[in-house]
Amino acid sequence: MKGYQNYDKFPELKIGGFKAWQGYEAIAGVLKEEAVKRGRCVIVFDCYTQVDQREVKEGLASLNARWFDSDAAMIDDETYNALIKPFVTDDRVFGVMNALKLSDFIDPVKAESLRKQIEEAQGIVCVIGVGASLVAEGDITVYLDLARWEIQCRFAKGATNWKTDNADAGKLQKFKQGFFVEWRMADRHKRKLFDKVDYLLDTNVKDTPKMVSGEGWRKGLATFATRPFRLVPYFAPEVWGGQWMKEVCDLDRSVANYAWAFDGVPEENSIFMRFGDVRIEVPSIDVVFYRPRLLLGDRVHARFGDEYPIRFDFLDTMGGQNLSLQVHPLTEYIQHTFGMHYTQDESYYILDCEDEAYVYLGLKENVNKQEMLSDLEAAQRGEIVFPAEKYVNKLPAKKHDHFLIPAGTVHCSGSDTMVLEISATPYIFTFKLWDWARLGLDGLPRPVHINHGREVIQWYRDTPWVMENLVNRFETVKKERGYQEEHTGLHEREFIETRRCTIKKKVKLKTDGSVVQANVVDGRGAIIESPTGTFEPFEVHYAETFIIPESVKEFTVVPLDQEVTIVKATVRG
Repeated sequence: MKGYQNYDKFPELKIGGFKAWQGYEAIAGVLKEEAVKRGRCVIVFDCYTQVDQREVKEGLASLNARWFDSDAAMIDDETYNALIKPFVTDDRVFGVMNALKLSDFIDPVKAESLRKQIEEAQGIVCVIGVGASLVAEGDITVYLDLARWEIQCRFAKGATNWKTDNADAGKLQKFKQGFFVEWRMADRHKRKLFDKVDYLLDTNVKDTPKMVSGEGWRKGLATFATRPFRLVPYFAPEVWGGQWMKEVCDLDRSVANYAWAFDGVPEENSIFMRFGDVRIEVPSIDVVFYRPRLLLGDRVHARFGDEYPIRFDFLDTMGGQNLSLQVHPLTEYIQHTFGMHYTQDESYYILDCEDEAYVYLGLKENVNKQEMLSDLEAAQRGEIVFPAEKYVNKLPAKKHDHFLIPAGTVHCSGSDTMVLEISATPYIFTFKLWDWARLGLDGLPRPVHINHGREVIQWYRDTPWVMENLVNRFETVKKERGYQEEHTGLHEREFIETRRCTIKKKVKLKTDGSVVQANVVDGRGAIIESPTGTFEPFEVHYAETFIIPESVKEFTVVPLDQEVTIVKATVRG
């Protein structure tokens, strides 16, 4: 499990031509210098949810400004939470997607009163809050951004959801409200601000703000949409987690395990832009929102809009335990039940494993549907241990196997496997059927959703069907001296196409109308270059996920050593 000791946990792109500032003193100096030139000046600090607004106000005290909170223009918290209740639901995990906007919660009378107070204030006037630019017109607009993983870490430390007094709530409840409600509204609002922002303020590190001009931020986002890049990975433990990533990705050895690695999920990950000696972190979804056509390509953009449809992540059970036995919703089920327009089709590419590794995939022949469901329910009540191998295929797995998992297929990665999960993006919609009678890291039984699972299990996907359709469907597409390309999936019901490229020489590849997401699954790494010199050479290493925007069109791959193997995914035409 040593890997090559070259996994980069802090990938960044350098953006030239712009200055950035770090620390409240420097940032206050820049804003104050610009404000005093105007005499009376309104600075609007529009915030993403969970930004620590108190820290910002205290940090910028040297502005000697009069501060107003935009939340004073919103409906009261009790009314807000009553209105979002149908989308939050009582379920521990799942809510319902919605079309809510921050503007829906502005109280016209309160907003008018606040605007009047702002107009009467003199000197430097600061308005701060979620949706602040909706209630105040700024001479200077500063957008305060925050990465999704940092928000989740703040939830664990007691941060609340927007306009909700729930500091003591569990992580699942807070995440659910963020995912289904407030982040949707905040993102809809952010989309409209890109060209209005004068300064971008990175608030991810406590008491260490970093700021760049709006022009610099936009230049950075456009740069990411036109050349290869990586996302900033993050790693998280879970009850079933393993030890592989500790070694290969050089993680904290004192942590009991690492289960998840998100290094290819733009909705969750962030990106690093370097401006001189200052590194700015912003959510990677900003690139998708700002330049979707350049990043995704016209064909993919036409189908998905400014959503990024491909997701890569790691599931590490090396020295750990089985994942939960689970199934994902069919397209019509996720549409009608949760308001999503496409579902989580996926696959397991075995990056590494022990000799006796296995996966659970599909049902055995002649399974009695009612008997299996009855046993699942009895196991959930604690009356029996669910006999998984009576009903579900347990298939041997070896390194570089590829198991395809269209929605509706019962599946589970076994212990002692290192999975590169390649899937569609709606990653939260996993219906656990059986979780091996264990508790989560919070000491509570992990949520099981047999009620949803029973509605979507495809009972015809038995052993013969699975072996014919879902296991190692490799097909050589191209073979020449020093290069082999194989089709590896996904299944016909899945919109993602995957290819495995084994490269021993410099080869030229094309995006072919779709963003390309890839991972180095074997070999030390590779250099990605532009045949026309439109971007600087980009180095990727073993186990790293990287993205090639469709706007790149053509790129070359050169192995760092004698040979490199890359699995790449695109959206089918």
